[in-house]
Amino acid sequence: MNNNLSQMPSVDIPELELPQAVINRMAEAQRLLAHRPRLLRQFLNCYPNTLLTTTKKMEDGTVFVITGDIPAMWLRDSVEQIFPYVNVAGQDEQLSDLICGLIRRHMRCILLDPYANAFNEEANGRHWNAHDQSDIPVSDEVWERKFELDSLCFSVRLAYHYWKATGNTEFMDETFRQAMRDIVRVFAIEQRHNEASTYRFMRTKCPAMDTLAEGIGTPTSYTGMIWSAFRPSDDACEYHYNIPGNMMAVVALRQMKEMAIACGEEPFVLEEISRLAISVEEAIQRFGTVEHPEFGKIYVYETDGLGNYCLMDDAGTPGLLSIPYFGYASSNDPIYRNTRRFALSNENRYFFQGKQASGIGSPHTPDGYIWHMALSMQGLTATDSKEILKMLEWLEVTDAGTGYMHEGFHADDPNVYTRPWFAWSNSLFAQLVMKAMDEGIVIFKGEEEQI
Repeated sequence: MNNNLSQMPSVDIPELELPQAVINRMAEAQRLLAHRPRLLRQFLNCYPNTLLTTTKKMEDGTVFVITGDIPAMWLRDSVEQIFPYVNVAGQDEQLSDLICGLIRRHMRCILLDPYANAFNEEANGRHWNAHDQSDIPVSDEVWERKFELDSLCFSVRLAYHYWKATGNTEFMDETFRQAMRDIVRVFAIEQRHNEASTYRFMRTKCPAMDTLAEGIGTPTSYTGMIWSAFRPSDDACEYHYNIPGNMMAVVALRQMKEMAIACGEEPFVLEEISRLAISVEEAIQRFGTVEHPEFGKIYVYETDGLGNYCLMDDAGTPGLLSIPYFGYASSNDPIYRNTRRFALSNENRYFFQGKQASGIGSPHTPDGYIWHMALSMQGLTATDSKEILKMLEWLEVTDAGTGYMHEGFHADDPNVYTRPWFAWSNSLFAQLVMKAMDEGIVIFKGEEEQI
């Protein structure tokens, strides 16, 4: 299973010269992680991986970032691939220009089709499946037209954090303003999906999780939340109000309002952003929690407004484990703490324990497969240094000797894994290592680790 996408067409990615800020961070790691040679090797491989292998500067000044072993740019993945560089972008003009170019590319993609999740480098007509049926003709620039609520939120996330890190407002032009308006428009339509949306998606001769039943999915009732067809894993929702996705939408709407004020946006747009944020937040609290007999009040993963819900968590972001990571609630929030204990227990049907590690997997991969991203996210959202160190130890010994992170690996045998080149997983791992270095959790000090 360790090369299941090797037949995909490739994209020519010319190797970039690494920005000085990235080189400086790698030099710092060589000093601080000298006592952990395997971890150091992994970091030196994974941290620059997105820039060296997936990032391409286009002639129009935008930047295109493939997901790794698939020659297309996912809105969600490309943000998380580039995110480890955002906090140092203000120190490096080359890096700042790259990220600004990616933001511009995202805005162009959103204006092309705000319901699409992945895009081609050019209008080459390539699609994940050429026979997908949709409510509109699919553009030659669209790789896949699965509507995933979180995709739009990630585009906002990148713009907002880049703005905060650099103070640069160059990207806040009319194209950006129109893309933000399109996001608000789609959120409002999908808040009243049954009566207002024309979106349809159907794929034939595929697993059930790759399509919507009859093109429309399972029934829902109005709640105030935003409908999503697919999860962050690209799998179809079981119930179409995905709670982590709606949480991320609340965060994105708040971020959009800040940027809209900075842009001098019209009052009616600000009012609609505020209305959406308030109504989605209220609906999450009303429909998105249950009282669990063991863990107390916890968030559900999905619901439909008709009384049905599913209790689970998935390794992808946004998920329930990653709530503090994308900014909806703190790691010390009581409901989050309860939800975290649930997600990291056998009550979560996608939590797996094995001889090599324990962690969250996904219906996207076989039972018994833990995702490296889930271990990285567990460390990034942990408040206990011992838990962070444990995640680093597991990540160190489950790379199958490759020096890189993968998608899923078998809990008993990490030599059995999916996706040998998965740039998002590499980037998230790099974030965890930097967190551990910055907080002094794993650094070289004399003859001992400083914990």
